[in-house]
Amino acid sequence: MPKQQVTKRLPASKSETHLLNQRCAVIATLKLFATKWKPCIICYLSASRLRYNELYRAIPNISRKMLSEHLNELEDDGLVIRIQYDSKLQRVEYGLSEKGMSLYAILEKLQDWGLTNLGDVLSIEEMIRSAKFPVPQTSSCQTSFA
Repeated sequence: MPKQQVTKRLPASKSETHLLNQRCAVIATLKLFATKWKPCIICYLSASRLRYNELYRAIPNISRKMLSEHLNELEDDGLVIRIQYDSKLQRVEYGLSEKGMSLYAILEKLQDWGLTNLGDVLSIEEMIRSAKFPVPQTSSCQTSFA
């Protein structure tokens, strides 16, 4: 029996469609927050500014490494603001920026769809309440950063 010969796979050329997909507004928006943990982080920060450990305790099963990475990515994307209260990094809080607050409205629409079409799911307010954080008073986040 002849021995099979392994050939190298040629790199795929990027098609014009692939390049157009990278410029698609929906795909670009989803890349900002469509991970397992970023929606949770955004929802908890919609209620109030939180310190790192408060977020860590509020989000079940997230590792410290993933929380740090996602907070850094959200900050780099301009969705989260990191507020440092002293030079020794002893007290740092995270909150949503205006850009992050506008994204929260999209998450509310996703929540509405989920509550209508999926069984046994919790609303954003129920998730926040279960973590013992204050629930936002209005449908859009009104956190101010002075």
